[in-house]
Formats: sequence, C-alpha cells, structure tokens
Amino acid sequence: MRRAIGAALALVAISIFPRTSIAAEGGTGAYLLGTRGPGAGFTPPPGVYFQDDTYFYSGKLGGGRTLPTGGLLVANVSQQTWINLPTTIWVTPAKILGGDLAFSLTTPFGEPRVSANLLVNSPRFGPIGVNAVDSELALSDFFINSFVGWHSGNFHWQVGVGGVIPSGTYVPGQLSNASLNRPAIDVFTALTWLDPTLGWDLSASAGFTFNQANTATDYKSGDEFHLEWAATKYITKEFTLGLVGYYYQQLTADSGSGARLGSFEGRVVALGGSLGYTFEVGKLPISTRLKVFREFAAENRMEGTAGFLTVSLPIAMDANVRAGAVKSKF
Repeated sequence: MRRAIGAALALVAISIFPRTSIAAEGGTGAYLLGTRGPGAGFTPPPGVYFQDDTYFYSGKLGGGRTLPTGGLLVANVSQQTWINLPTTIWVTPAKILGGDLAFSLTTPFGEPRVSANLLVNSPRFGPIGVNAVDSELALSDFFINSFVGWHSGNFHWQVGVGGVIPSGTYVPGQLSNASLNRPAIDVFTALTWLDPTLGWDLSASAGFTFNQANTATDYKSGDEFHLEWAATKYITKEFTLGLVGYYYQQLTADSGSGARLGSFEGRVVALGGSLGYTFEVGKLPISTRLKVFREFAAENRMEGTAGFLTVSLPIAMDANVRAGAVKSKF
C-alpha cells in the first residue's frame, strides 16, 4: 500500500501547477481556481512528466448586475467555458536548500461561450445589443512556473512562482476571449500531509497573484489571494475519494481608465468532491482525476460550477518509479 500510494502521488503531484484563465477584468482571477488539490505539496521524483487538464465552467451573473469584460460593460451574463491545458513538467536533479527544483510550461487553448443582455460600445455588435452570444475557439496565454519541493516523513511542501505571458489571441470589444492579454505573477506555497498506512492525504495551497495592466483596455486588475484545500482517502491502491474546496479574495482595487465600475473587488467560495483512479498501460502508470466545485457567496463575479478532468503520466523517469517502487519515505 505504501509503495502504491507513493507511485500514485508521483503522478498526482503533477496535477498541482497553476494555470491561466479568462481575463480577470471579466470577474475572474488570473489563477485558475481549483487547479491544486490532492497531493498539492508533493513533488514527484526527478524526471519529465506530461499532464492534460480539461477545465469546464458554467456560471452566471444575474439580477441586472454589471460586469466589465473585453472593454465592454455587460449585464445578466452567462458563460459556458472549456479550456484544455497541456502541461510539460521537468523535475530536475538540481537541489536548492535540499529541495528538488522543477519547471513547467502550460500552453492552453479553449472556447468561452458568453451571452449577455446588454452591450455598451461594442465594435463587434454595435453600441447596444440584446441577447448577444459570442463563442470563439482561441489560444490562451502561456504559463511558466518554477518551484522547489521538499519531503520530511509524512510532510511534503513546495514554494514557487509562476508567470502569465500574454501570447493568446485577444480582441477588444469581443465577449469571448480565452486570453488574459496582461502579465501576472503568482507566488504560492503548498503543503501535503500523507499517511501511507492510513491512506489519508490532507493538502492545502495558498498564493498571491500580482496583476499588470491589460494594455488593450487600460484595465489593471487588483492583486488577489487564493486558497485551496483537499481531504482525500485512498479506498484502494488505485482509487481515491475526497472533498475539495477553494476561497478567492481580491485584495486591492482595480484601476485604469477601463475600470469604469470602480474598484470591483471580487470574492467567491467553493466546495466539491474528487474521484481519482490510477492504472497501468503496459508498465506505464497513468493517473486520472475528476474534480467538481460548486461556487457560492460570490461578489463582483460570476457564480457557477467548475470541473477538472485530469490525465497525467511520466515521460521520462526512473524505471523503479515506473514500476511503483518509489524509493522515498513511502
């Protein structure tokens, strides 16, 4: 059981890296909430890993409330989004203060489908539109991440920093934009307590996002705080079941000529569940996980349901690890 859990975590751990989302001035943050979960603080052994996340979100902002997005002011907004986030992770042999140094690169693409009852000064739909719907498949912004991870007994933790690089297709006056079109830096820490004998994983992660301006709309989103947690039980060596959640709070006010609603500071809380399953194809271990969150207590942002479907596997790593014989504290 110890070795099986260790091998599974070597794969699950590559599911914890931050990702980009749609533009923060649209009422959501640069950090994709719910990204980290079980095994958030666990760093896999040195090697190269691949992970593919498919993110789904369905939410709305009703009651006639107004939301700034894409340089527009819109009301009674609903959104259904999918984003695919292929990520390559390299855990290097290098050590920093005894911890493993790692890097990752995410190149996302997706299709936000947005509908709104009101548009103001839209070059695409005219000055005012009713029941406008916009859906565009496009490249989002690249995300580069670096962190250092440590292990001590049942405790595993990381500290790291990542950055959003504007690289997607962004069109001012368009409701559907997969790109942020603004730089952002995310500084984070994560901790996992794993008892391989009991089969329990308790994980948490916290981070701060420092946003720069969207030059196309002259909108500078305020800085943000995000907190995620997960409590997961290994039912068998292959199957896990758990609870997950997140909390988001904008810390400073929005600014710039594009911030026509003033500070527009947002907040949201979410609770949900997760299912994980690890299996082998030949001798290749593959980890899968489904996470679903339901949001509530939202302020100045949409409220809805979010989900992640994750598949992760090693590309190049020690043969003993592939076979499940992780030579570590497990």
